[in-house]
Amino acid sequence: MQPGVNVGTEQRGLSADERRVCDEIAHAEDELVELLRALVALDTTTHAVGDPPRQEAELQEVLAERLRSRGADVRIWEPEPELVAGHPMVPDGFTFAGRPQLTARFPGSGGGRTLLLNGHIDVVSVEPLERWEHPPFAAVVADGLVHGRGACDMKGGVASMVFAAETLARLGIGLAGDLIVNTVSEEESTGAGGLVTARTLWADAAIVPEPSGLDVWVTCRGSLLPTIIVDGRAGHAGIPQRPWEQGGAVNAIEKMGLVLKAIARLREHWAGLPSHPYLSPGDCVPTMVSGGEWIVSYPASCRLDCHIEYLPEQADEHGWGSRVEREFTDWIVGKTASDPWLAAHPPRVEWLVGGVPPSEVPIDHPIVTTALGATLAVGRESTLGGLDNWHDGATLTVEAGIPAICLGPGDVRLAHTAEESVPIADLVGCAQAIAVTAMRFCA
Repeated sequence: MQPGVNVGTEQRGLSADERRVCDEIAHAEDELVELLRALVALDTTTHAVGDPPRQEAELQEVLAERLRSRGADVRIWEPEPELVAGHPMVPDGFTFAGRPQLTARFPGSGGGRTLLLNGHIDVVSVEPLERWEHPPFAAVVADGLVHGRGACDMKGGVASMVFAAETLARLGIGLAGDLIVNTVSEEESTGAGGLVTARTLWADAAIVPEPSGLDVWVTCRGSLLPTIIVDGRAGHAGIPQRPWEQGGAVNAIEKMGLVLKAIARLREHWAGLPSHPYLSPGDCVPTMVSGGEWIVSYPASCRLDCHIEYLPEQADEHGWGSRVEREFTDWIVGKTASDPWLAAHPPRVEWLVGGVPPSEVPIDHPIVTTALGATLAVGRESTLGGLDNWHDGATLTVEAGIPAICLGPGDVRLAHTAEESVPIADLVGCAQAIAVTAMRFCA
């Protein structure tokens, strides 16, 4: 057993059955670690539309076999693409072929609330590979950590939630409400897996064990992906040009500089709005720029891609970002109109597929108070917080009305890095906290 595991006197306020479950999880730590290592070893790198699947199906089968053996009613299926087609998050041509979704239901005795445990199995690319100290799919255990791609984001959380459900079943802990284990693909690419869950399952609440460091995250920001296109006018770069009104060349890259200044002013404006207790202000980060057609020509066009994060209070009446889209477009066009060329040729703003909604669960909701109390009871100094990025729980909250929180192992700042790892003590603590939450919430 690793140092720092939450057993014995470190726990407080637990019933006899809750203590028995927590002790069982702690004593089975090695099994939990091996489960995570098996998941990390499977390459489930996310993809673009048209790319072949990796080992998503193999991973889902590993989980299905375990959960069936504990008495769960398990379904693995590849949803028809029509189920999500046309949604703002999903690109044309998307398919689930080779990337099945999994739902495992542990039926309750009746009369209790249903709790959904949802986690994504896909991971981001391991490149640049040379920066890894440990092979990214080897799941090396060292210094109380499991290292590897997905260990933190979020196969560690998946392992903990699966192990929590298995332990309850193994010990014969009866729940009044159903406990559903749901593992999905596509979170790192389109969000389509979580959307399937929102359109096919129902629960009173959900836990998404993204790496919160075992804090209880009740909110997250939404994202939008604008592309700004500025037109110029081509001309020979080596020849002095007439004024643009007389047909002279216009440098689209230089005009894009005015757009960047407008974005900087918008970021300052959003930063000055009333603060959110758990989230950073809304923001817009320029991420890619391209322009020009030839090294000896004035560029006739320039393109800027950005990533916007916005707060729940900035969302429209449906929980999405249409208000932010209008504000952003009006701001860019309005703040650059003092330039005569841009007044006559306004920047064009296009919105890429892939925007996702923010979400927020009231802090007095039963899933919040229950999860926070359970995490404290198993000996972790959990606090309320939020994720400045997005997660599948936002889709569950906004699209299905299922209040979804995050409670997971690890440090989110290690996600998508070559240093990705998760503390073994966090895996154990998370499994304990989720198990106790289920016992209390589904009672």
